[in-house]
Amino acid sequence: MPNYSYTAKDVNGKTVKGTITADNENDFLVKMHEKGLFCTSHSEVIKAAKKSTKKFKTKDLAYNCRQLSAMLSSGLTLVKALDILCKEQVKDIDKAIWQDVYENVQKGESFSASLEKHSGTFPSFFISMVNAGESSGSLDIIMQRLSEHYAKENKMNNVIKSAMIYPIVLLVLTVAIVIGMFTFIMPTFIDMFEDPSTMPVLTRAMVAISDFLRTKWYILIGALVLIILLVRYFMKMPNVRLKWDKFKITGPGFGKLIVTIYTSRFSRTFSSLYSSGIPMVECLERSASILGNSYIDMKFVDVVDQVKQGDSLSAAIQRTDIFDSMFCSIIYVGEESGALDDILTKSSDYYEEEADSAVQRLVAMLEPLMIVILGIMVGLVVASVLPALYGSYDNVQ
Repeated sequence: MPNYSYTAKDVNGKTVKGTITADNENDFLVKMHEKGLFCTSHSEVIKAAKKSTKKFKTKDLAYNCRQLSAMLSSGLTLVKALDILCKEQVKDIDKAIWQDVYENVQKGESFSASLEKHSGTFPSFFISMVNAGESSGSLDIIMQRLSEHYAKENKMNNVIKSAMIYPIVLLVLTVAIVIGMFTFIMPTFIDMFEDPSTMPVLTRAMVAISDFLRTKWYILIGALVLIILLVRYFMKMPNVRLKWDKFKITGPGFGKLIVTIYTSRFSRTFSSLYSSGIPMVECLERSASILGNSYIDMKFVDVVDQVKQGDSLSAAIQRTDIFDSMFCSIIYVGEESGALDDILTKSSDYYEEEADSAVQRLVAMLEPLMIVILGIMVGLVVASVLPALYGSYDNVQ
């Protein structure tokens, strides 16, 4: 609802100023009368558009799209559906965003244009799909497709998060155990050596590390913070980010697994966009950008140019050397049969299962790595304290 600023006089003739929220100007005047104020001047407060830092999660998008699809399919108007959806929001910030979208649509703006004002909140893929639904007059079907898309995206995210729990817990335990050994266990063996200069080289090194962790731990924390800041700084540099993104999909062992996950997301996104009537060039740009890999974005600039020049999509994608040959063959079959959207939809289901397996294999690679690191650290500590144990045993003899 709009806000009205006013200048008025009360029953005593005193001038007062303020603002009132009302449905319209008549409602504003009624509320002024109820307050016992006599308005001398008023104007509607035009609020400056604010960029929201809120980003809807895939789970929230899937739920909202499913609700909108159900209401639109049942015959409700978009304005009424948005009004109901707004009232269903639990969080105040979510309600404020949908309230703004509802008010803009009520004023006559298109749904996609209203969403565009919150482009930081709603993904560009979501806005493009809504725009296509409005153009084709099948917004209810588009919302259903978006609901399914984000439900699958949320499932994939949950699979990755669940799979990463054990490696993260193992990493934390490894760090905690190593710190505990160096700060509590190692110092107890130092006194066993009568002359520190007689300690073996490995023992002296472990003792030095132990002393550093106990007395100058703040330097280590400062160094870690500095490293994190430097990594974040360098990752913002285009050439560094490009090399890192390329390494992610070409690295030994894990590269193919990450490409499988990217293939699943690309095929699902492309099929959703293409089946909604969006031009192929825009489908390619949106589908590549949703992967969040700058190297793939760079490669797809050439793909888009080649498609514009009349080259086939399968051949253009094949030249990127990113996706496997089977996926390119699937695209080729879809182009030849004229059913590219259907084939990509079916292939996305296949690659989603492959992506689940890829995530599990990635985790399987991390688990033994953590165990090996923990074993090496424990072995070094044991090897460094053994001379002290043997020395004390000889003294007893």
